[in-house]
Amino acid sequence: MSEHKKAEDFAKEQKEISVSEFFEKNKHLLGFDNPTKSLLMAVKEAVDNSLDAAEEAGILPDITVKIKQVDENTYIVSVADNGPGIVRENVPRVFGKLLYGSKFHRLLQGRGQQGIGISSVTLYAQLTTGVPTKVWSKVESKKKTYYCELHLNTAKNEPDVIKEEEIDKEVVGEHGVKVEMEIHGRYRKTVEDYLKQTSISNPFAKIAYTSPDGTKTVFPRSLNDLPKPPKRMKPHPHGMEFGILQRLLQNTSSRTLLSFLTNEFSSVGSQSGKEICKLAKIPEDTKPQELDRIAIEKLIPRRTACHPSVQRNLRKA
Repeated sequence: MSEHKKAEDFAKEQKEISVSEFFEKNKHLLGFDNPTKSLLMAVKEAVDNSLDAAEEAGILPDITVKIKQVDENTYIVSVADNGPGIVRENVPRVFGKLLYGSKFHRLLQGRGQQGIGISSVTLYAQLTTGVPTKVWSKVESKKKTYYCELHLNTAKNEPDVIKEEEIDKEVVGEHGVKVEMEIHGRYRKTVEDYLKQTSISNPFAKIAYTSPDGTKTVFPRSLNDLPKPPKRMKPHPHGMEFGILQRLLQNTSSRTLLSFLTNEFSSVGSQSGKEICKLAKIPEDTKPQELDRIAIEKLIPRRTACHPSVQRNLRKA
């Protein structure tokens, strides 16, 4: 009778998987389902980045998109903008590290949030053609333009910078970013349709587009005013889950449960905060960090916030 495997044998085979390795084998989860959609996704992620960067800097966006066909299934996608640029130290991580960005922890409306978008295109280019992603970045305070070529190290989820230098050539003017990626894809009119729709929904942006056959299309700016920037918002009690609430309680600087409720949540005033404490049967002056699992469970909105008296106070706050 053959010997069966022991737990120690299985333990030797178990190892940590990086987020990059996971998406390397599951690129469809990033939106790269088929060649047509993959080409569109590459354009979309780069254009979204350009729009966000210019808007947040208070700059009317000027975006240039070019698609060049290399062979039947390969295209070079380049997107340039007039945003503020990216400082040299951050360029490799922005384009070569998944889950890296400035938006994930902000409760703020925006186009992207997870820090996956543009770096996922770097990964897709690496998987399909092996050609490194090229980035030019110029910030206003620097005389030279930073240029680099990079891959994404899937084992470490870190950028692998193959080449970097500072050049005198103004690729993007006084400030801005240009990214160039060579990927497998299939060109369809969906790219032009997407840019047209993006121009309509962002009338303050000017988008110049050159298709693979050399046709140039300009979607002009129809407004010269940027929209008002969105305001940061606090979470609402109805969106709370146990684990999130537990983390907020542990990390808060509020000294009492009542001040925690009124300071950390949207639409919770003094009256509704007191009502929540009353219904949960927890003293208002309790230190947030001292609440145990049972006490936290009592604060979950399904137990307190759905009470008619709390609902009335939440609407008034």
